[in-house]
Order: sequence, then structure tokens, then C-alpha cells
Amino acid sequence: MTQNEAAESTSDREIVIERVFRAPRESVWNAWTDSNNISRWWGPNGFTTTTFVMDVRPGGTWRYIMHGPNGVDYKNRIDYAEVVRPERLVYVHGDDGENAQLPFHVTVTFAEQQGGTKVTLRSLFASIEECERVKGFGAVAGGNQTLARLDDYLANSK
Repeated sequence: MTQNEAAESTSDREIVIERVFRAPRESVWNAWTDSNNISRWWGPNGFTTTTFVMDVRPGGTWRYIMHGPNGVDYKNRIDYAEVVRPERLVYVHGDDGENAQLPFHVTVTFAEQQGGTKVTLRSLFASIEECERVKGFGAVAGGNQTLARLDDYLANSK
């Protein structure tokens, strides 16, 4: 199976969000992998994030809570499978809550592009139904808002 065939076979179960940042790849990587940085921009508009542990290495974990503007807390857990500085993060994104949702596989790539950095966030779900469920509660808009917040953070931390 070629890479294109593999991508086509999973395209109905994945969400792909991309954005180009006018910042060096190393700066974007550090914003994404340092707990002091990520807690300042992570999450959709109106959300704040509290990080409990962030160990960015294969086998490491990032445990955090996203505090929604409606007062609801969302417990999250990321288990890193692959970390290639400053190119790629691969992890399983799950939920530490009592009503844990199905975990999903995420690949984040950081590619140098014309003096900036293109970030591609690819989330792969276990089924078409799970992907559609996540889309239904606004994951695409939330992902785009999160990357916009990263853009603002990078612009203001130069």
C-alpha cells in the first residue's frame, strides 16, 4: 500500500487542520512542547488550560484540564509515542474523566516553509462514527481557534 492509498483509506476517519505561522520552527515547537508556553494558548477561544504534568518524550504523558468558558472542566491525557524535535509529535489523546471518550491518534508535524512554520494537526479516529461525533461538537472550529491562539501567542512573544 502506498502512502497515498493509506491516506485515502483513513480520510473518512480523520480531521486535518493546518496553519502557517510566521515564526521559526524551533519557536513553534517550544510553544507546543513547553508547559509554561502551551498553557498560555492551548484550547479554543474562551478556554484556559491547567497542566499537571508534561513529559514530552516517547512514553511520556501530558495531563491537563481545559477549563471551558461555561465553567465545565475537561480532563485530558496525552501519551507520547514519538517525539522528533523539532519535526513531529505522535501521541494518543484520551480523557482522564469519569466518562472517558474513545482515545484517538494524533500526528503533529512542524515543517519549515518560506521563513515560517507550517503545522499540520492530523487526528485519526477509530471509526467514521467517532470522527463524526467529534466533528459534531465543534472539534474542527475548536482546532482552528486553538491554532489561531497559538499564532497570537507567537506574535506577541517575539
